[in-house]
Amino acid sequence: MIRKANGDGSQEGPKYRRIYLELRQTLAEGAYDNGGKLPSEGDLVRRFGASRPTVRRALAQLESEGFIQKRMGSGTIVTNRNTRKHFVFGLLIPELGMTEIFEPICQGISQGHVVGQHELLWGPTLVPGGSKEAQAENLCRYYIERKVSGVFFAPIELFEGGDEINLSIVRALDEANVPIVLLDRDLFSYPQRSKYDLVGIDNRRAGYVVTEHLLLCGSHRVAFFARPLSARTVDARMEGYRGALRAHFGFSAPDLAQWIDPCDELAVREFLDRNRPDAIVCANDFTAAQLFITLNTLGVHVPSQIKVAGIDDVKYAQLLQAPLTTIHQPCLDIGSTALMAMFDRIAHPHAPSREFLLDFRLVVRKSTAPNEPVRLRSRKSSDVAVDDGDIPNNGNGHSEPPPSTPMGESSPPDEV
Repeated sequence: MIRKANGDGSQEGPKYRRIYLELRQTLAEGAYDNGGKLPSEGDLVRRFGASRPTVRRALAQLESEGFIQKRMGSGTIVTNRNTRKHFVFGLLIPELGMTEIFEPICQGISQGHVVGQHELLWGPTLVPGGSKEAQAENLCRYYIERKVSGVFFAPIELFEGGDEINLSIVRALDEANVPIVLLDRDLFSYPQRSKYDLVGIDNRRAGYVVTEHLLLCGSHRVAFFARPLSARTVDARMEGYRGALRAHFGFSAPDLAQWIDPCDELAVREFLDRNRPDAIVCANDFTAAQLFITLNTLGVHVPSQIKVAGIDDVKYAQLLQAPLTTIHQPCLDIGSTALMAMFDRIAHPHAPSREFLLDFRLVVRKSTAPNEPVRLRSRKSSDVAVDDGDIPNNGNGHSEPPPSTPMGESSPPDEV
């Protein structure tokens, strides 16, 4: 597992990247002749005041992009910048244009720090009358025929038989020796992992954090809603939800996780009547938005009767009747990290598979307005962001609940 090193938002980024950028600029300006030697690792360690592994990581990035070449017994040799290979990558994202997070992820890939060295193929136009599943298979064949340098793949979700299509796609790319980097989600359910590099957020921790927030806001019976056949990320988010309940209430806490269509009024009504939740974590913002419509039809008010939270922080999350508390994904950074992972995979095709898990933040809005103070294990304030004007806060990034009775002494939640 590799975490994003510049989670503090620093513009300079990780130290290896600063070293990489400075050396890349020096090479681009012609400070070293083609075929000449770059300073030794030891010299670079002293020059930048960095550790040897940090310098090696910067050099590995330069080598993967064709700026340098390591030769046994000869050191690090400078290569001609104009002779570097031009890479063409394919985007195999069936939900592009339907799931909002993928557009900024693709933008991050496009604007990666090796601009001019690579280009992206979005594939041919949609097959007339074809489903997104047929489109995915068609794109896979197209990219193989084009002999692309690699494919960024977001496995299909919300489709019966999607697992078989996803596996057939990666098998075909493997047979054609096309490197694959997975975006956002794996091929298998948590905790299983495929053999491919994956770039996204820690979805289990995201489910934990958003569930814990609802508990801190005074909720006692927290449910989890996910649409059937959802992406594999949802399994991890659901496990995080369960982990938060166990951490704070023990194994006796009611598990109210439900695979449910949030648009199905009858199913939602029956679930509410049977389980009486006072808060619901939705697997993503799209599910939350659909649930808002259903709750409004049923006459259930958010947040006074039920608090609702999501994951993704899509644009419309702030425009719902009660602006949505959610997990913000750093989509641009996911894209740029995916590009780095792809170049590393091309340079080291037999290296073990890796997960690049970037940090996220909880954005608190009115949909989870607190109703009583509780005393649970707290997180660092940097994990939480409160939208100005949504919920009053106490100045340290946490919402300020109104005075009430402590947890365990309150009356049962209102019936809905």
